[in-house]
Amino acid sequence: MGIFKRRGGLSAERADALRRFINENYIDLEKIEKRSFGAFRASKASSEEYYEAEAAPMASMAMPALDSCSHPDIDITLDESFSEMLLRKIDEKGLKDSECYKKAGIDRKLFSKIRSNPEYRPSKPTVISFAIALELTLEETNELLLKAGFALSHSSKFDVIIEYFIKNGIYDIFEINTALYEFDQNLLKV
Repeated sequence: MGIFKRRGGLSAERADALRRFINENYIDLEKIEKRSFGAFRASKASSEEYYEAEAAPMASMAMPALDSCSHPDIDITLDESFSEMLLRKIDEKGLKDSECYKKAGIDRKLFSKIRSNPEYRPSKPTVISFAIALELTLEETNELLLKAGFALSHSSKFDVIIEYFIKNGIYDIFEINTALYEFDQNLLKV
């Protein structure tokens, strides 16, 4: 808590803008599920009718099996891994590896694991910390997250807050952590 008090917290203007952004973008799935349960029971009959008329005939259509190992015209090329994309982005930004992982709050040992193992799967906060350190756009951040098997979701207040800062070009990890703290969310590494 001391770190946030010394820095003074979010400005009133920033807090208001963030609150508006969360209200416009955050989807509380629990509230939706509770509200829609009654509607679900009421619409059950109509959805069963839809399935019988539309979906069932399509589901029964057989798709030909594809044996990629034995077919000479099929070339399977794996996509760039998280590790490969991260290292490429560090080079594109003209940073040294150490500058990037220090700015992201990641320790050298973890970065070494990521660098040496192209199949390494980091946690979502680690990926976001790298995206913030590299000052990636929202599109680039989403691409980096996908490489690690994650995505930003409007059903997560943490994700909406991260999206707000990236969309607004604010890459100060202390300010982002202050906002996460004020909205009772887990913090990024520092």
